[in-house]
Amino acid sequence: MDVPTRLPDPVPSPILRHSPSSGSAMSRSLRSLADMPSVTFAADMRRSASERAGSQRDLRDEDARFVYINDAARTNAPPARFPDNSVRTTKYSILTFIPRNLYEQFHRVAYVYFLILAALNQVPQLGVFSPVASVLPLAFVLGVTAVKDAYEDWRRHRSDKNENNRTASVLVDGVFQPKPWKEIQVGDLVRVVANETLPCDMVLVSTSDPTGVAYVQTINLDGESNLKTRYAKQETMSTPTEALAGLIKCEKPNRNIYGFLATVDLDGRRAVSLGTSNIMLRGCELKNTAWAIGVAVYTGRDTKVMLNNSGAPSKRSRLETHTNRETIVLAVVLTILCTLVSLLAGIWLSDHRDKLGVIPFFRKYDFSDPNEVDNYKWYGRGAEVTFTFMMAVIQFQVMIPIALFISMELVRVGQSYFMVQDKHMFDDKTQARFQCRALNINEDLGQIKYVFSDKTGTLTENRMEFRCASVHGGDFSETVGGAADGHAVTDDGVVLRPKTVVKTDPKLMATLRDGTGAKADAARDFFLTLVTCNTIVPIIVDDDEEEAADGDPAAGTGGEGGPADGDPAAARRRRLVEYQGESPDEQALVYAAAAYGYTLVERTSGHIIIDVFGNRQRVYQHGSEECEARGKQHIRIKLSQMSPNLGP
Repeated sequence: MDVPTRLPDPVPSPILRHSPSSGSAMSRSLRSLADMPSVTFAADMRRSASERAGSQRDLRDEDARFVYINDAARTNAPPARFPDNSVRTTKYSILTFIPRNLYEQFHRVAYVYFLILAALNQVPQLGVFSPVASVLPLAFVLGVTAVKDAYEDWRRHRSDKNENNRTASVLVDGVFQPKPWKEIQVGDLVRVVANETLPCDMVLVSTSDPTGVAYVQTINLDGESNLKTRYAKQETMSTPTEALAGLIKCEKPNRNIYGFLATVDLDGRRAVSLGTSNIMLRGCELKNTAWAIGVAVYTGRDTKVMLNNSGAPSKRSRLETHTNRETIVLAVVLTILCTLVSLLAGIWLSDHRDKLGVIPFFRKYDFSDPNEVDNYKWYGRGAEVTFTFMMAVIQFQVMIPIALFISMELVRVGQSYFMVQDKHMFDDKTQARFQCRALNINEDLGQIKYVFSDKTGTLTENRMEFRCASVHGGDFSETVGGAADGHAVTDDGVVLRPKTVVKTDPKLMATLRDGTGAKADAARDFFLTLVTCNTIVPIIVDDDEEEAADGDPAAGTGGEGGPADGDPAAARRRRLVEYQGESPDEQALVYAAAAYGYTLVERTSGHIIIDVFGNRQRVYQHGSEECEARGKQHIRIKLSQMSPNLGP
């Protein structure tokens, strides 16, 4: 049987027939995404790439971690004994605070200098009046810094305690029960609901979406506020969570947050490969998904976020670095000066060695006993020269004043107090004050010279706006007089309108609605491409101005598909469509398409739903199971039409 190389186009869809006057020129339909590879989701391409990478090499048993799903006791049995899920970000403990804090403080060269001076003042031969008083300034400055460091570490300890005592839903005896984060073990099944933070690194096994899709926000890991897509395998989705059992063979903990290599074996069936798109990391937030269930594979200090945490750093300001350099220079000058004094003292003692027995302050003999003459506090010329050097150091110690460092510590404490109490640094939205987490770098705020950034969005608001379009040689940039509310659509009695306002060109809007000809068709294809070829996820959020719009007759009107004019009940049911994605460029383009009547309403792993001036169309994703099923059905129908003997 001869099968044609190209099947006929699908039946034209009425999505572009916006008005009765459209005519035959308006009958251009959406192409099936089986014939449009440009609409393949980037997330799926990443998923398949990671899975292909995972299948290229197998994990050896000695390089792998074995996790028994829903069997934490067997997973953590000796000799495994994986760490619990508690985390610790503090720098000190009760036993290590004093030695470690002193070690860090004496990284300042000035403190070493003052310690040497305090030791010299304890030598009896130097005749210091009060050796104990010489230690007090150094002890004071060390004590102030120690109290400050202890307070900062206590705040870290308090934060760790709150983090470890947060609760999560863990499957225990077939029922999800609340359990503190610190008690979660490798192998436990954990359920996370929308807007919750993931307590550990876990492999996704089931989600509220029938296709196994979940969306996470990784801002706590990589600083990106855009959503990332994660998938649950259909093999685990098809099994009830209470009955789920199997073995996950994954790589040992590592710091790579963009890689994951593992396989899952369910009840002795063929092992299924797992990749980066199948794991959700600790610190991420679940978004746009009612719930998700995963099996813990890395906990506590083995999680990727903790492996990438190098601990609380010892921060030093530029002023402190400059002070250390100046202290070294002054110490060298002081050493040269004291060496010169001691050298001159040695020369003087050599010139007057015959008179040292009776010269005051250098008496060599003790004549207090008339019957015997003994040595009187004389240790020889070499020792006297050494004592002269030490006394010179004490005399000239004011070259590096310790009062300067005491003043600097007190000034830092005062600066932190005024920064915390600054009313201009108070956020009314979150009711949060400015927090000074490191008192060592206050002065650096006024010494910034250069700021390096990898992209402009790091320093400024990374916001893209759709201003104009050029379609089929026509310039549509006259937005004066155009609508600025977007095109509202209705979904189950709820009015949806885009969250971001985009001003539209009246001529372009009229062309899209009622225009005919090649330019109108090109314009429709243009916005159809914008609304379909992207990775944007639509999220329905509440309208903050919903109550204010209750008495607005024009509220909620947006053309076809919107509520009736002046309907306050419809205004009270308004919601906003917020588009989230990995690229702000895509967000701007999809918001622009929605303003011109091409609204992205829903996205799943298998299809998207778009609304074009009130007409809904489900567009299937290329490569999805739904698309493949529809394509096979289409082929069967065509073959049965060509040869009736084949049957359906």
